[in-house]
Amino acid sequence: MIITRMKRLEDVQAALRGHKRVAVLGCGRCATTCETGGEKEVAEMAKLLESGGHEVAYSGVIEAQCDLRLSRLELRKAGGFDAVLSMGCGSGASALSDLTDKPVLISNDTMFLGVVKRHGDYVERCGMCGECTVSDTLGVCVKTRCSKGLLNGPCGGSHDGKCEVGGEKECAWALVIDRMRKAGRIEGLKRVRR
Repeated sequence: MIITRMKRLEDVQAALRGHKRVAVLGCGRCATTCETGGEKEVAEMAKLLESGGHEVAYSGVIEAQCDLRLSRLELRKAGGFDAVLSMGCGSGASALSDLTDKPVLISNDTMFLGVVKRHGDYVERCGMCGECTVSDTLGVCVKTRCSKGLLNGPCGGSHDGKCEVGGEKECAWALVIDRMRKAGRIEGLKRVRR
């Protein structure tokens, strides 16, 4: 899931300066889960923008903003607007900008690809680097989870499975080694990754 957080309202208003009629579009997937772009947040943003002098020409939640087909349909419903305010992630905003010649602005900061531990508690598990090594490390993204980003084994600085950087953070390589032992694949540690 892509984790987002809302920008400060002042920053959103500054980005919208000079645009009178705004289409406010949320995302029904990740941003809804993060409570940064679901139906409730879109309605609240529309009210805030209207009280700040903008005309909300259209507001709605696209099932998945990053899906061009769904975004295209929603933009057709939106009609006339001067700008789009995306309440999704950077990918959703980019998808919208591919479909309109109007400026697409964003109300959220895209943080990382993560896992939901419990409501409102997200942890980064993937850096979306394009060179996935989790098959080699049995499901642990060491690029993201290792404080030092080490790709070829532990640094030797961990203690009791905790990283020397940050104190209570789990050592990613301790997790990998434990999983490899349990799976009978400890020889996989000898493989050098570039």
